[in-house]
Amino acid sequence: MYCPQCGQQQVSDATKYCSRCGFFLDGVALVLASGGQIPTRYVQPANKKLSPRSQGIRQGAMLMLSTLLLVPLVAIITVNFIEPLEFLIPVTAMVCFVGGLLRILYAVLMQDEVAAPEPMPAVGYSPPVAQFDGSVRHALPPATANAATGWRPRPNTADVYQPPSITENTTRLLDKDDPKAR
Repeated sequence: MYCPQCGQQQVSDATKYCSRCGFFLDGVALVLASGGQIPTRYVQPANKKLSPRSQGIRQGAMLMLSTLLLVPLVAIITVNFIEPLEFLIPVTAMVCFVGGLLRILYAVLMQDEVAAPEPMPAVGYSPPVAQFDGSVRHALPPATANAATGWRPRPNTADVYQPPSITENTTRLLDKDDPKAR
């Protein structure tokens, strides 16, 4: 597999990041494995659903806040209308407050942090559609058979100066007559 950002060939298809530019390749491997279609877990929905953990925390907070409304309401009802059931006031306070606290703890400890994505149908290739005038328009212009102009010609590497070898220079020095040697 090659990195789509920099073109670096990867060592294996199991790599998560490009070794040259650091591009995240996990989604690219899944797109290649699915034949060019984007997997549904990478498609972001328009309306984001709350995760089960967030829903649980909200429910627990609402139950704890309902203590502020229910306890005075139960107190008014039991004191004015039902005299022998005054123990319902602390029971209501404990149930609402402790129940909300337990709901929050359950959500934090046991529920998923990420909401499950809704399955969406995969969008496949659709061929070009004919326009009103009957012609078919493509996204890209037709390919040209002419070569691109404006490029400089390739340099001839045979024209590059190459220095003489070390052995030739040494041999020339030995060939000279040494006046002391006579």
